[in-house]
Amino acid sequence: MSALVQREAADIREDWLGVALSTLPADRPAAEAAISGLYRLIGYAPPRFHWVPSPLAAVETVPPGLGPRPAETVERLAEWPVPKLLAALRTALFAELDTQLRRYSGALAQMMHREVRLPLWRTSVGSLFIALRAAHGTPPVAGTGWYTMQCVSQVALYDGVRRAAGAAFTPDQDRRLDLWTTAARSCGLWWPREDVCVISERPVAVHTEVAGEDGEVRLHNEDGPAVRYSDGWDVHVWHGTRVPAWVITDPDVRRIEREGNVEVRRCAIERIGWPSYIERAGLVLLATAPDPGNPGSHLRLYDMRKETRVLLAVNGSVERDGRRRQYGLTVPGRFHDPVAAAGWTYGLSAEQYSQLLRRT
Repeated sequence: MSALVQREAADIREDWLGVALSTLPADRPAAEAAISGLYRLIGYAPPRFHWVPSPLAAVETVPPGLGPRPAETVERLAEWPVPKLLAALRTALFAELDTQLRRYSGALAQMMHREVRLPLWRTSVGSLFIALRAAHGTPPVAGTGWYTMQCVSQVALYDGVRRAAGAAFTPDQDRRLDLWTTAARSCGLWWPREDVCVISERPVAVHTEVAGEDGEVRLHNEDGPAVRYSDGWDVHVWHGTRVPAWVITDPDVRRIEREGNVEVRRCAIERIGWPSYIERAGLVLLATAPDPGNPGSHLRLYDMRKETRVLLAVNGSVERDGRRRQYGLTVPGRFHDPVAAAGWTYGLSAEQYSQLLRRT
């Protein structure tokens, strides 16, 4: 592929990343027209539309006039008939487009898959699905298949090929693809029942950080919510991990000690900073040693309660800000030698770890 096509793929990826993370108000007429067109393709009349300010409101709200339909509660989303039909419609279209691409330019499709679809999919996992899990309260997310269908990555792939290569599809295929593309570009998530479709507005604030060299990003905000909606609902995220608000706003040693979730505890400690946490928690330094896997740095082994210990190390690679991050690893209480503890984290003996040239 030429450098020009590569640059065009990067531009298309950035365009669709903007769509996936948009905080602009929904284009309600465009969204309703596109979704109505999709309903018609599966043999349904256009639904009534019920707009809500956030995914949480969508999950908790029973649309007016829906009536007593237990089969269409959000908890049973996977059983709803309309999402199943729409999913089949989309799958059939994409199978046609894949066939067309193999005839037209398989190499272009592969490049767009690598440069556009995969980064967008990973970004959705690190943003869209985090908010969805928060809205539903507990994983797994009900109706995961339908939510996956609303990820922009697949639509972006075909749209990218079409924009980069010109008229690669038939007019009918373009028409159907346009409906999915417009729906993805015009609003937040939507929940299609037989008579009514609930649509969420987009968030009013989204905070992310770069998570990969190919444009992939993930949610992160060290000063407040990573995602916030107009109704006040928000989600706090630390480097791609959803956390309770206190981890960001008021990390406290006592709360950390009471926290049962290992990942949440790790994020809270990182929010404070490992050296500061060790000092506040009163951890006792047992031993220190030069790090054989990271020349110029030292390993420090601290005693914790509950028969565990903390190994404080320095990252072998440089962060984007030019610094080397300190991080802590919990190790079994049987260790007294920092080098042996470091080796254990890699599945190595102390002697084997000592022979490493450099770790990352």
